[in-house]
Amino acid sequence: MYGDTEQAAAAAAERTAFRRAEKQYKLYKPLKPKGGRARSKPGGGGGGGGGLEDLSAVVDFHALLAAGGGELPGGIGRRDVAGFDRPVFCFLDRPGFYFIPGALSIEEQCYWIRESLKTFPQPPNRTNLTALYGPIFDLLTAAKSGKILVEVGNPNDQERSEQNSDGRKSNSFKFLEDTEIQKGEVCRSTAATTLVRKLRWSTLGLQFDWSKRNYDVSLPHNKIPDLLSVLAKKMAIPAMPSGEEFKPEAAIVNYYGPSDMLGGHVDDMEADWSKPIVSISLGCKCIFLLGGKTRDEVPTAMFLRSGDIVLMAGEARECFHGNAFY
Repeated sequence: MYGDTEQAAAAAAERTAFRRAEKQYKLYKPLKPKGGRARSKPGGGGGGGGGLEDLSAVVDFHALLAAGGGELPGGIGRRDVAGFDRPVFCFLDRPGFYFIPGALSIEEQCYWIRESLKTFPQPPNRTNLTALYGPIFDLLTAAKSGKILVEVGNPNDQERSEQNSDGRKSNSFKFLEDTEIQKGEVCRSTAATTLVRKLRWSTLGLQFDWSKRNYDVSLPHNKIPDLLSVLAKKMAIPAMPSGEEFKPEAAIVNYYGPSDMLGGHVDDMEADWSKPIVSISLGCKCIFLLGGKTRDEVPTAMFLRSGDIVLMAGEARECFHGNAFY
């Protein structure tokens, strides 16, 4: 009975307006039949899969900015903020949502990309790899050096079987050069370059427990890096009440590979929804979908480029949103 109910719920989700938009814009990987040439997924999505989707309905804030101060399309407005030196767009029917195109310079983007790969995954920050391997230090450096993460000692020993409070084994993996691994020794090992490709998220500041979907204040953590905190405070100004300063306490860094996507969701774990989410985009262009308070509302699609920043506060915090078309 439970299985039938679960399947029915999944089938219903597939029929929602938000899910249809996700399928419309998703970039599908080419399917490779045995002994044949690559072909696109039937009924597939965006450009990389071979299909040519109609992107005429996708809002392009960079194009609107380049067009100057002319009349904006219906439903789109500009927000003038005292003391804020960047253009801010909004949707008139989505109060609390703000889009800042080109908020970061090329130099700033390069800096934060390096930090996202080199510094942000450093313990005590947790990543999606932590539960499998424990704390991993200097992952990017190890990848550049061609090192391999190897399970050391006997994982069945009593000493190695001790577990931390989050259920993972402690101190059982370390990076080694290929020449340091004894030939014929049987052990679990993974190339550091492979681990970089498998990196999907890291958490800064207060640590988020994905299994319980809440913030676990008991987990070791550092405060948000000062420069990131300063950037978030500055960029949050359009979404903050006059005279109030944004004080970031936690951040989640999402890493995407080719054809990855972030499904429609609502960020509802914070106690105070009046404060904004400050979302910084780095890397490849994608399509951002902003829906309503249910998945049945047709979402608005917009191009999201490296250096753009999205703010969601107040009523916008209740809106489903996600990314597609990587």
